Amino acid sequence: LSQGRGKICAKLGEEAMETAVAALDETPGHVARESADLLYHLLVLWAETGVAPAQVWEELARRDGVSGHEEKASRET
Repeated sequence: LSQGRGKICAKLGEEAMETAVAALDETPGHVARESADLLYHLLVLWAETGVAPAQVWEELARRDGVSGHEEKASRET
C-alpha cells in the first residue's frame, strides 16, 4: 500500500500473468499458489480503492443467470 496504486496494479497484473502461465502447464498445486498470490494482491487493491469484499459478492450475485453479453450491455456508461 505504501508504494501507491500504480505499484499495486503492476503487481496484480504480474500475478495474473503468472497464474495464467501456471495454468497452461504446471501442477494444480502451483496454480493454487499463484492463485493465492493473485487473490492477495486483488485484496490489497480493494483495500486501496475502498472496495469491500461484500460489494464484489453482491455484484456477482446480481449477475447470476445473466449472460456476459447481457451484463455488459446493462452497465452504466
